[in-house]
Amino acid sequence: MSVPQLLVHDHKDNVGVVVVEDLKAGTDMLCVVTEDNSDFRLIVRHDVPIGHKVALVDLKVGDTVIKYGQDIGRIVTPVARGEHVHVHNLKTKRW
Repeated sequence: MSVPQLLVHDHKDNVGVVVVEDLKAGTDMLCVVTEDNSDFRLIVRHDVPIGHKVALVDLKVGDTVIKYGQDIGRIVTPVARGEHVHVHNLKTKRW
């Protein structure tokens, strides 16, 4: 088996976490769901640093982002499947 580039904790998650250095746009990533060790492929649309998130589905403004099975905030600008999710398009719901 190849080394995964993206980990997803739970099948309910709509983002995964990059787990390799220097992930480049256009990479056909191996993505592993740690809940049951299943896997899938996804093409990343941007260069994404290790530890940052990638959208698993298209997300629209106001959508809740789920990571590790938990609500981590809301989308403030549209994000397409395979795009980088970070502070430029995700904000906390606390304020």
